[in-house]
Amino acid sequence: MSKMPASIVLVGAGKMGGAMLQGWLSLGLDGRAATVIDPYPSPDMKTLAEKHGVRINPPAGETAPPEVLVLAIKPQTLDAAAPEIARLVGPGTLIVSIMAGKTIHNITSRIATARAVVRAMPNTPAAVGRGITGAAANAAVTPAQRAVTAALLSAIGRFEWVATEDLIDAVTAVSGSGPAYVFLLAECMAKAGVAAGLPADLAERLARATVEGSGELMFREAATPPGQLRQNVTSPGGTTAAALDVLMAADGLEPLMGRAIAAAKQRARDLSG
Repeated sequence: MSKMPASIVLVGAGKMGGAMLQGWLSLGLDGRAATVIDPYPSPDMKTLAEKHGVRINPPAGETAPPEVLVLAIKPQTLDAAAPEIARLVGPGTLIVSIMAGKTIHNITSRIATARAVVRAMPNTPAAVGRGITGAAANAAVTPAQRAVTAALLSAIGRFEWVATEDLIDAVTAVSGSGPAYVFLLAECMAKAGVAAGLPADLAERLARATVEGSGELMFREAATPPGQLRQNVTSPGGTTAAALDVLMAADGLEPLMGRAIAAAKQRARDLSG
């Protein structure tokens, strides 16, 4: 895996951190190059680490400053964790933060050793190599470190640099939180199917397969806008059109999703400071 870091420390191995580590390992990252710092690693994380030779919580002083340190802790815990993190950061360490809402300034003001910092927002499909990550870098990040960042985050799916850091909160609202929206869609479709008379297990299988297949179709038809794909399966006066009349009403899905994205973006901003 070209341009992947020779050493990496993952601070925080919850759902997102664990998904990222699993993605890196599945694509060939040498587990012996990785260290996980997490006070409460899950049984799954312990199993994954043991399988690949990843160190978990080595004694203080036994971890040299890595090439890359990934901050995947909850944003509310940054203040408490900052002193320990600072001891892990050397002059050449690149910090990649996936903490929702925490700005680059939030990090550099709390971690005195921090220099090169990338603020990124992946999503949980990273665990199966189908994530999408948006990222912004400060001026201290070198071209070589940008390349390492791109390699690291592209290993878990698609990767996009954004022009300015202030766009990361919007990335968080759209794609960072986005998988939950899709899962909710499948959940609601299944419940509606039950209400329409389907057995619950069948309704869930139908909803799940429809979301899976539609996502794959969008992936394969990347040059076709989603709106065109929608039109392609909508016959005038047909059953799909009847459903879309409800979903596309003035009080339908578009304004509802707009409010949801705005709420997520505002929450990301609230987490800064």
